[in-house]
Amino acid sequence: MVLAHQKFDFNGKCLIEKVVIQAPFRFAANFQDEACFIYFAEGKTTINSASEQTTITQRESVLLKCGSYFADLLKYSDADRFEILVFHLYPDILRSIYNDEIPAFLKTSLKNTFIQKVATDMMVQKFVESLYFYLDHPSLVSNDLLELKIKELILLLVQSKNAASIVSLFAELFTPRILSIKEIIGAHLFSDLTISDLADLSNLSLSTFNRTFKTMFGDTPANYIKTKRLERAHELLSISSLTVSEIAFQTCFPTLAHFSRSFKERYQCSPSAYRLSIAPDAFK
Repeated sequence: MVLAHQKFDFNGKCLIEKVVIQAPFRFAANFQDEACFIYFAEGKTTINSASEQTTITQRESVLLKCGSYFADLLKYSDADRFEILVFHLYPDILRSIYNDEIPAFLKTSLKNTFIQKVATDMMVQKFVESLYFYLDHPSLVSNDLLELKIKELILLLVQSKNAASIVSLFAELFTPRILSIKEIIGAHLFSDLTISDLADLSNLSLSTFNRTFKTMFGDTPANYIKTKRLERAHELLSISSLTVSEIAFQTCFPTLAHFSRSFKERYQCSPSAYRLSIAPDAFK
């Protein structure tokens, strides 16, 4: 549930917003025409993109390239409150500010990523604090000030501790990388995302995703993912000393019973029996 929301507009678009959220809540966004700098003042979560997952904790921030994202904001420890500051970066506004010429320091080699975590940095912290000051005193805000804040944010990011990664991401910030379903499935085989979540990350309806997947793989998404997880579990039972429970957890089966039942259906023996059959003395 959204508890509070403040924002500043620039040239008719939302530039800066602060959102206070009570968990549980699913934060979902489709940034097809913009990139975003997001600072988590309170709370921790995992942000999912088409190709990766990144865990963010209190007072950390990320720069998100154009694309689809979601994060489940869940209760953590004794807290269930999230406070998030979002700075939207629009290509047309950047071109206007920089007189149609994106600065040379943003034109470097490409990096195939959607999410770049911003290293905790005192300058970034002070910048966020300055935004909070203006959120508390909105009468002081003008378009000229907001334009200066855009330039300040970009300069701070490219001078931060992970500047090389930030600059690489900026170079492709407004050119979304189109990932195939195969890449998206591969990136999230061992995450707890639903088939509907994977369809969202593919920018497809659930029915279109299922139909396209079946054409590509000759199988349903659920069965394909289950098979790949069982193959990984089979491998881990052979080469690792992890317990059966740990392997079930690592391969994203919801319960040990579900894992054992699925493994036996595929390999005609239980996980424990399989392990003993290949190394009868190793795991005693």
